[in-house]
Amino acid sequence: MVQSNSAGPSTPAFAVFTRTLCEGLVPAWYDDHDKPVTYVTQREAQCEIAEMLVEQLRQFLDGEREFDDAMSVDDFVLPVDLLADGTILTEDGEKFGRRIP
Repeated sequence: MVQSNSAGPSTPAFAVFTRTLCEGLVPAWYDDHDKPVTYVTQREAQCEIAEMLVEQLRQFLDGEREFDDAMSVDDFVLPVDLLADGTILTEDGEKFGRRIP
């Protein structure tokens, strides 16, 4: 995990990330307050990705999505430190906070 920082104490957590062409590594999912979604365990985060994939496959079976699109999973889980303000820090020191809509 990332070491404590000047923003205060942190809690170990996990977050789902993706890589984009323009922004590079970014959190894949944000909550209703535009903060990165975090999970207590790695398995919990992995289950969220699996549930998304199951839904995509359901959409393919219903004719709502192409097969290649349904099988595409670019998201992955990384350990993070969760700060009190909802900001997360990766092991590489990358910091992600509130998303600007």
